[in-house]
Amino acid sequence: MNLDYFFSGLDTQAYRYMGCHPHGNGVEFYVWAPHAKGVEVFMSKENFEVFHPLEKVDDRGIWHLIIDDCECIYSYRYRIHTPDGGHVDKSDPYAFYSERRPANASVMYDLSQYRFTDEQYMEKRNFSYQNPLNIYELHVNGFKHEGELTTYRELKEELIPYVKEMGYTHIEIMPIVEHPFDGSWGYQATGFLSATSRYGTPWDLMDFINECHLNDIGVILDVAYVHFATDSYGLVKFDGRECYEFKDPRLAKSQWGSYQFDLGSGPVISYLMSSANIFLNEYHFDGLRMDAVSNIIFFDGNKNIGINESGLAFIKRFNYSIKKEHPDVMLIAEDSTDYAKVTVPTEYEGLGFDYKWDLGWMNDTLKYYAMDPEYRQYHHNQLTFSMAYFYSEKFILPLSHDEVVHSKKTIIDKMWGTYENQFSQCRNLFLYMFTHPGKKLNFAGNELAMYREFDETRGLDWDLLKYPTHDSFNRYFKDLCHIYKSYKAFNSYDYDPLSFKWIDADNYKQSIYIYTRYDEDYCFVVILNMKPISYTDYKIGVPYTGVYTELINSEKDIYSGCNMCNFKPVRSRKVKAHGLPNSISVDIAPYAGLILYTKIKKKAPVLEEPDLKKCLDRA
Repeated sequence: MNLDYFFSGLDTQAYRYMGCHPHGNGVEFYVWAPHAKGVEVFMSKENFEVFHPLEKVDDRGIWHLIIDDCECIYSYRYRIHTPDGGHVDKSDPYAFYSERRPANASVMYDLSQYRFTDEQYMEKRNFSYQNPLNIYELHVNGFKHEGELTTYRELKEELIPYVKEMGYTHIEIMPIVEHPFDGSWGYQATGFLSATSRYGTPWDLMDFINECHLNDIGVILDVAYVHFATDSYGLVKFDGRECYEFKDPRLAKSQWGSYQFDLGSGPVISYLMSSANIFLNEYHFDGLRMDAVSNIIFFDGNKNIGINESGLAFIKRFNYSIKKEHPDVMLIAEDSTDYAKVTVPTEYEGLGFDYKWDLGWMNDTLKYYAMDPEYRQYHHNQLTFSMAYFYSEKFILPLSHDEVVHSKKTIIDKMWGTYENQFSQCRNLFLYMFTHPGKKLNFAGNELAMYREFDETRGLDWDLLKYPTHDSFNRYFKDLCHIYKSYKAFNSYDYDPLSFKWIDADNYKQSIYIYTRYDEDYCFVVILNMKPISYTDYKIGVPYTGVYTELINSEKDIYSGCNMCNFKPVRSRKVKAHGLPNSISVDIAPYAGLILYTKIKKKAPVLEEPDLKKCLDRA
């Protein structure tokens, strides 16, 4: 224990001594309450009637107590005597476990007794931009359940086989730290080290992650470090005055009504870094996705108000410290700003994230697909613009829970036109997504073409698979996932400009887009038709001579399409098209998305792990 580190905001391991821990045949408590006149702890062992006083052991506000002959199995609270002569009863900020809501006491829990068996996975876990990354985002209670809350044990039995069969590489879980209100989805928490008791015990969560690893599936945790819940038993005015929140009342409240962390406070920084580390160290999570980064970079996320310098310093310190201890863990930013160098290492004046959500791509893409095809010719650049800036950061393409809530409609329901047209265009959209450079993230239910928006009280609409159109869509989505996972052109060279090239980016009149993706062995030609018009013998320039075979067509009958496909391989001819010396002629169905491929006979472009200096120059 190094309290100077703790107060300087450098301690990533404060959870190892702060809070409640086994101590010999008893328990030991440490709590930070700088303004308190006195601190006591009371437990369920004595029906919350016996108060054990803590001793102040540091003038900066650290209080300590050892209770002998006490098993580490009870719930407890702190009673903090405030400067004004009153008192407040608080949950432990460093508790590892909590009573199930609406109860709110902290629960003693020894995390060290669980035994993982995922050594092989942890040893080979290698964070690399050249690895496939296809994320299935979900709310724990929003996958499969009837009536009662889902448990981690149920997820272990039902989610893991499904994710593996579908071809996802990772699961991303929406926040699971302790929170009072189900409808906040965990984004407004009261205990940032406590895995919520809604879905099971900490050991249950560990067992779920262990089983994921045994099935070669990574697990990413969604975290929200910009704010916390206002409930009186939580962090707000913890010792009667501001401890975790800003002291300035103009900054204390967020746009959501919650309290904002004072990210310039050393103990607060140590608290949040320790919160991250407990889930990485003790639970074996493989990555963290940080929510609302824009609200950390700028006050209230508003660029016009100005940069939050303490927020920037926090992000850099947090990412540097976590990556130093866990170089194989992913750090992902949900950031809607144009702030530069988000995914550049802190050593090179960046923020130090590994990935950033491409929310610009998401917004432009969904607006385009919602548009009447007659008007798409006037907005052609909405699908080409992303590649103009793509190499400035390391992007993930997200179609997340944020896009299927609050009356925004689901992904399938955003598509223009009739029911049949919506399915055709949605299949087109996902082929575009899986062939566009960038790692992938989809929220649970996208693969079912759900029309009902996300609701944390209900599981997914699995009954939809009884209907042929939805069942075939699910099969199509699975095929795209496996194509993405199987070919290096789509998963290994996202951040190398040589792996992508436009063949035709300017055909706005027909609203057709054509581009190539490369790896060492194959050249893939991607064609997207954004209008309800078909073409036969459509001439396309290609970079290599040879035979081009259709790998997938969104309009194939097995996907409930019109079955206007290219069933026979197409041989290139020495006829110029699109500025290329060779061409092929193909049939293109209305709203079709299709991929053709050829084996590269001559040497392919040199593709390498992204060069840091080039990335920095571009940024």
